[in-house]
Amino acid sequence: MSFSRVIATSALAAAVLGSGAVATSAQASTAPVSDAHIQVHFDLKTGQMPENVVLDRNGSVDVTLAGSHQVARVSRTGKVHVLATLPAPADSGAKTPLLGFPLATGLVRDGRTFYVAYATGSTETGIWKFTEGGKPRKIADLPDRGLPNGLVMNRRTGVLYVTDSALGTVRSVPTRGEKTGKVTVFSSGAALTSTGFFGVNGAKIRDQKLYVSNLDRGTVLSSPLTGSRAGTFRTVAKNLAGIDDFEFTGQGSQFLATLNPENKVVLVSGAGKHKTVLTEKDGLSNPTSVAVRGTTIYVPSAAYSTQKDPNLLVARLTR
Repeated sequence: MSFSRVIATSALAAAVLGSGAVATSAQASTAPVSDAHIQVHFDLKTGQMPENVVLDRNGSVDVTLAGSHQVARVSRTGKVHVLATLPAPADSGAKTPLLGFPLATGLVRDGRTFYVAYATGSTETGIWKFTEGGKPRKIADLPDRGLPNGLVMNRRTGVLYVTDSALGTVRSVPTRGEKTGKVTVFSSGAALTSTGFFGVNGAKIRDQKLYVSNLDRGTVLSSPLTGSRAGTFRTVAKNLAGIDDFEFTGQGSQFLATLNPENKVVLVSGAGKHKTVLTEKDGLSNPTSVAVRGTTIYVPSAAYSTQKDPNLLVARLTR
């Protein structure tokens, strides 16, 4: 996730949570993306800022709602059902690094079990777990001076990888076996750090490689998950200033990326060239992440700095 620099204070962050919402969509999408429309409008006043999105069964998707620190399911007909709410920080005076308010960020679904990254600036900061119908519990502590953000699971091993946008670090957290919950630094190289605001951000795994984005540096990087080079990142795409999260389309190394401050989604080819396919005219309002199901694209917008119309946009990708 990411935010425009203008709200990187607690006072302005609090103002975001009290703002109203206005819905707009002009369907200005560009081929190969079409039929863009907003499926759900969320309530900014209650902190319903959709941050991360994952696919669920029966055509539904799940999102973290950052400011209300919730996980919610959105059905294919647009109905919203809250699955879990993370506890408010016991220390009401704690300030989350960079932002100043507690927020739910990265999300992983493993069947009926969910893992959530939670940043509070206090002891609640870490990875939380819940099963549908159950109560969330913390399974791993993360530094309260950090901002855990992107979250992804290696399905082969059950290991989670979490990015820290404040500390410029990627950590691993096993979810199976005797080392469950044990936090290890996977990488803390310079390429993961910020240049003044947000560093390493989104995270995806593909072909046993971990891919991450860096908002300030406008890059996507990759590292093997095993072998002697594990934890060493190389740049695979650049010139993507303000990149938040991303997702591969299933066509080679092509991926879609959200450029949060610019209110854009771009399609990036294997050669590193990119093309704008969605803009604020389609309804984007600080887009935070993207998911792809077949030819359907899901893009949540959190409205962190626009302060209007947090939403879930759906569009079609022609293959």
